[in-house]
Amino acid sequence: MQELTYLQGYPDPLQTQVRQLISQQRLGTVLLQRYPEPHDFTTDKSLYQYTIDIKNQFLRNAAPLSKVAYDNKIQVMKHALGLHTAISRVQGNKLKAKAEIRVATVFKCAPEALLRMIVVHELAHLKEKEHNKSFYSLCCHMDPDYHQLEFDTRLYLTHLSLFGKLYG
Repeated sequence: MQELTYLQGYPDPLQTQVRQLISQQRLGTVLLQRYPEPHDFTTDKSLYQYTIDIKNQFLRNAAPLSKVAYDNKIQVMKHALGLHTAISRVQGNKLKAKAEIRVATVFKCAPEALLRMIVVHELAHLKEKEHNKSFYSLCCHMDPDYHQLEFDTRLYLTHLSLFGKLYG
């Protein structure tokens, strides 16, 4: 039985359905039906603007972001899809805090909805540091389909690990 690294916490019947899609070579087809095209936010600058737009819509009072970028050092296999960091620096006699978000480069060619899920997840960490009920409530406030998108992201990563890229 094939191990589904990205779906380990999901119920067995759901994993069985995914295994059937994989054995029938239909996982990519299902993903392409849901998400027919990749997003256009392929530069760090466009990703930054995309993230700021979402932040301004839902988290106006949260700490400002100093940087948003794709990062090819993030290892998706180790369960990190994006990272949020808060860096404190002393400037003169003041303490300045900078918040940064980094998204795994694998999402440069992903569907927009899946990129949005990663961005929403990392933005939620500006308010809630832990993965608790409040954190997931905030994620669902920013994107009501958050949990479905998280599952679909795991399907997308499963497809990438088994078959390579989805588009082109």
